[in-house]
Amino acid sequence: MKGVILCPNPDKDRDFAVTRQAKALLEGEGFPVSVCPELVDGAMPEPPDGLSFRDFPEALRDASLVVSLGGDGTIMHTARRMLGHEIPLLGVNLGTVGFLAGLERWELDRLADVARGDYVLSPRLMLHVQVLREGEPVFETTALNDVCLHSVVRMISMTARCDGRKILDFSGDGVVIASPTGSTAYSLAAGGPLVAPTADNLIMTPICAHALSARSLVFTADRVLTVTLGRTRGGAVISADGGLFEAQSGDTLRVEKSKFRTMIAHVGDKAFYDIVYQKLGE
Repeated sequence: MKGVILCPNPDKDRDFAVTRQAKALLEGEGFPVSVCPELVDGAMPEPPDGLSFRDFPEALRDASLVVSLGGDGTIMHTARRMLGHEIPLLGVNLGTVGFLAGLERWELDRLADVARGDYVLSPRLMLHVQVLREGEPVFETTALNDVCLHSVVRMISMTARCDGRKILDFSGDGVVIASPTGSTAYSLAAGGPLVAPTADNLIMTPICAHALSARSLVFTADRVLTVTLGRTRGGAVISADGGLFEAQSGDTLRVEKSKFRTMIAHVGDKAFYDIVYQKLGE
């Protein structure tokens, strides 16, 4: 029997209470369990009494399921840690909205059934993100949800292109490029569309644009999207699933479909739009 990895967020799971409960439940059903918490300031936190922590890459070698215990941010962080390993990822929501989570904290008793294979795999497109400065990459990462170029203080000017062809030239607070999974996050708040999470698309949504022509656009996933930052006096940052990079005038944000995928374990029979209306309200 292959093992289960529990990846708790120490800020969400205080004293690892939920982790202990999940570990006891799974081990009671005969599953080997490894606990690999999120790093705190780049380092492994000290294990509390009664728990031991394991190196995540090592634990992945013999795992059949990864369980993220936290909010959507924890799930996104765990997904990046799993790059290159298409192992099912189940989120247990210990946060607020929890769009990506398959279970809520009061549904922990279903964990053993999921570990036995009672789930449906939901493959999710990821984004390959680069920042180019004078044509050379100065930042690179992979994101599950979205990447955003946004102003710090003042409005910024941007030029957006698809496969090298200019499509938008506008000023505003920024722009979001989202995966279908991320269409329910910042992109939605900025006026973007809801896109089924298993779709194969890229979504570009301007933020507070000062142009009537600047509207949200949906592209097929084989396109390469770029946004070049014009002169800025107030500063701008690029955020990819929460990770920050300070941008400079003339920098180009380049986004395309990643070669990696996240395999979300979908539990239950609720459709995507049922979950959206439950989480956001009608």
